[in-house]
Amino acid sequence: MDGIISCDDTQRVVLYNKAAEKIFGWSAEEALGQSLEMLIPSRYHRLHSQQVRRFGATGTTSRRMGDNTVLYGRRKNGDEFPIEASISQLNTPEGKLYTVILRDITERVRARDELAAFAAESAGVREQEKSRIARELHDELAQSLTAAKMDAIWLRDHVPGDPEAQGKIATMLSMLDTCVASTRRIAADLRPLVLDDLGLVPALEWVVQNFTQRTSVPCELIVDEELELEEPFATGVFRIVQEALQNAAKHAEARQVEVEIRTHGDYLLLRVQDDGIGFRPSDPRKPQSLGLVGLRERAQLMRGELRVDSSPGAGTRVEAKIPTVKVDA
Repeated sequence: MDGIISCDDTQRVVLYNKAAEKIFGWSAEEALGQSLEMLIPSRYHRLHSQQVRRFGATGTTSRRMGDNTVLYGRRKNGDEFPIEASISQLNTPEGKLYTVILRDITERVRARDELAAFAAESAGVREQEKSRIARELHDELAQSLTAAKMDAIWLRDHVPGDPEAQGKIATMLSMLDTCVASTRRIAADLRPLVLDDLGLVPALEWVVQNFTQRTSVPCELIVDEELELEEPFATGVFRIVQEALQNAAKHAEARQVEVEIRTHGDYLLLRVQDDGIGFRPSDPRKPQSLGLVGLRERAQLMRGELRVDSSPGAGTRVEAKIPTVKVDA
């Protein structure tokens, strides 16, 4: 399954196995003695040469190529395809010899992209359902409860002579007030209607204000008032901020929290930072604790990256870099 290709220090191919023939389409007779660049897309030629030179200078015996990024090869017919590869080096009397062991991961990347597209579609459907339920809770159930409260007030005002009845009505009014408040809170947690009605920035202002009201911890929002994002980015960014603040409320014991969102070219940079007790990100995750996992999944659904920096006593910083241009899966 694995292609094995060796080249000398001038990047000329000196070994080319049967699997490499099948992967690239070039026969051994065609490849031997040729520059390794014939197997690499032209836009990567310069970068590849630099990386090989740096690797040769390190003296490291072997390492994985690409540093967790997808590498690409070029077939005889010109098609490009993703690969994973490792490289080793060996000093010989004839000079340095580099050997690359590689595998075609076209099917794996295709499956990953299909899974990412499915996950993004599922997340969109889930948000739509949350929006529908939140709207029904707000527009129907909350209004019905409010109407019931008005009827209870009418009964209170028209049954003045019965202390027992007045006591029950007062209890009903208190319960209805609690139910209305709970219904609106649940609806807002499901999907704040301000996000759909007024946009991202007012929704962020709402979630920051709500965080401060619930925790009594000051939270500063730094964002361009003119910021506008299309879906799914607006919802994704809102959810990352919302979930990061929920984590801070549960675990941070912070005195101050700061949320910053700014654009940088085709990327959106997001930061949520607190001055709380912090933790070790390398420690095992607590059972039933999905906070950081959820944050990373939110970012990955938008083809972005998320990093969490923290240490005991030094607070926690959540940073996300999200492309704001849609990429077809």
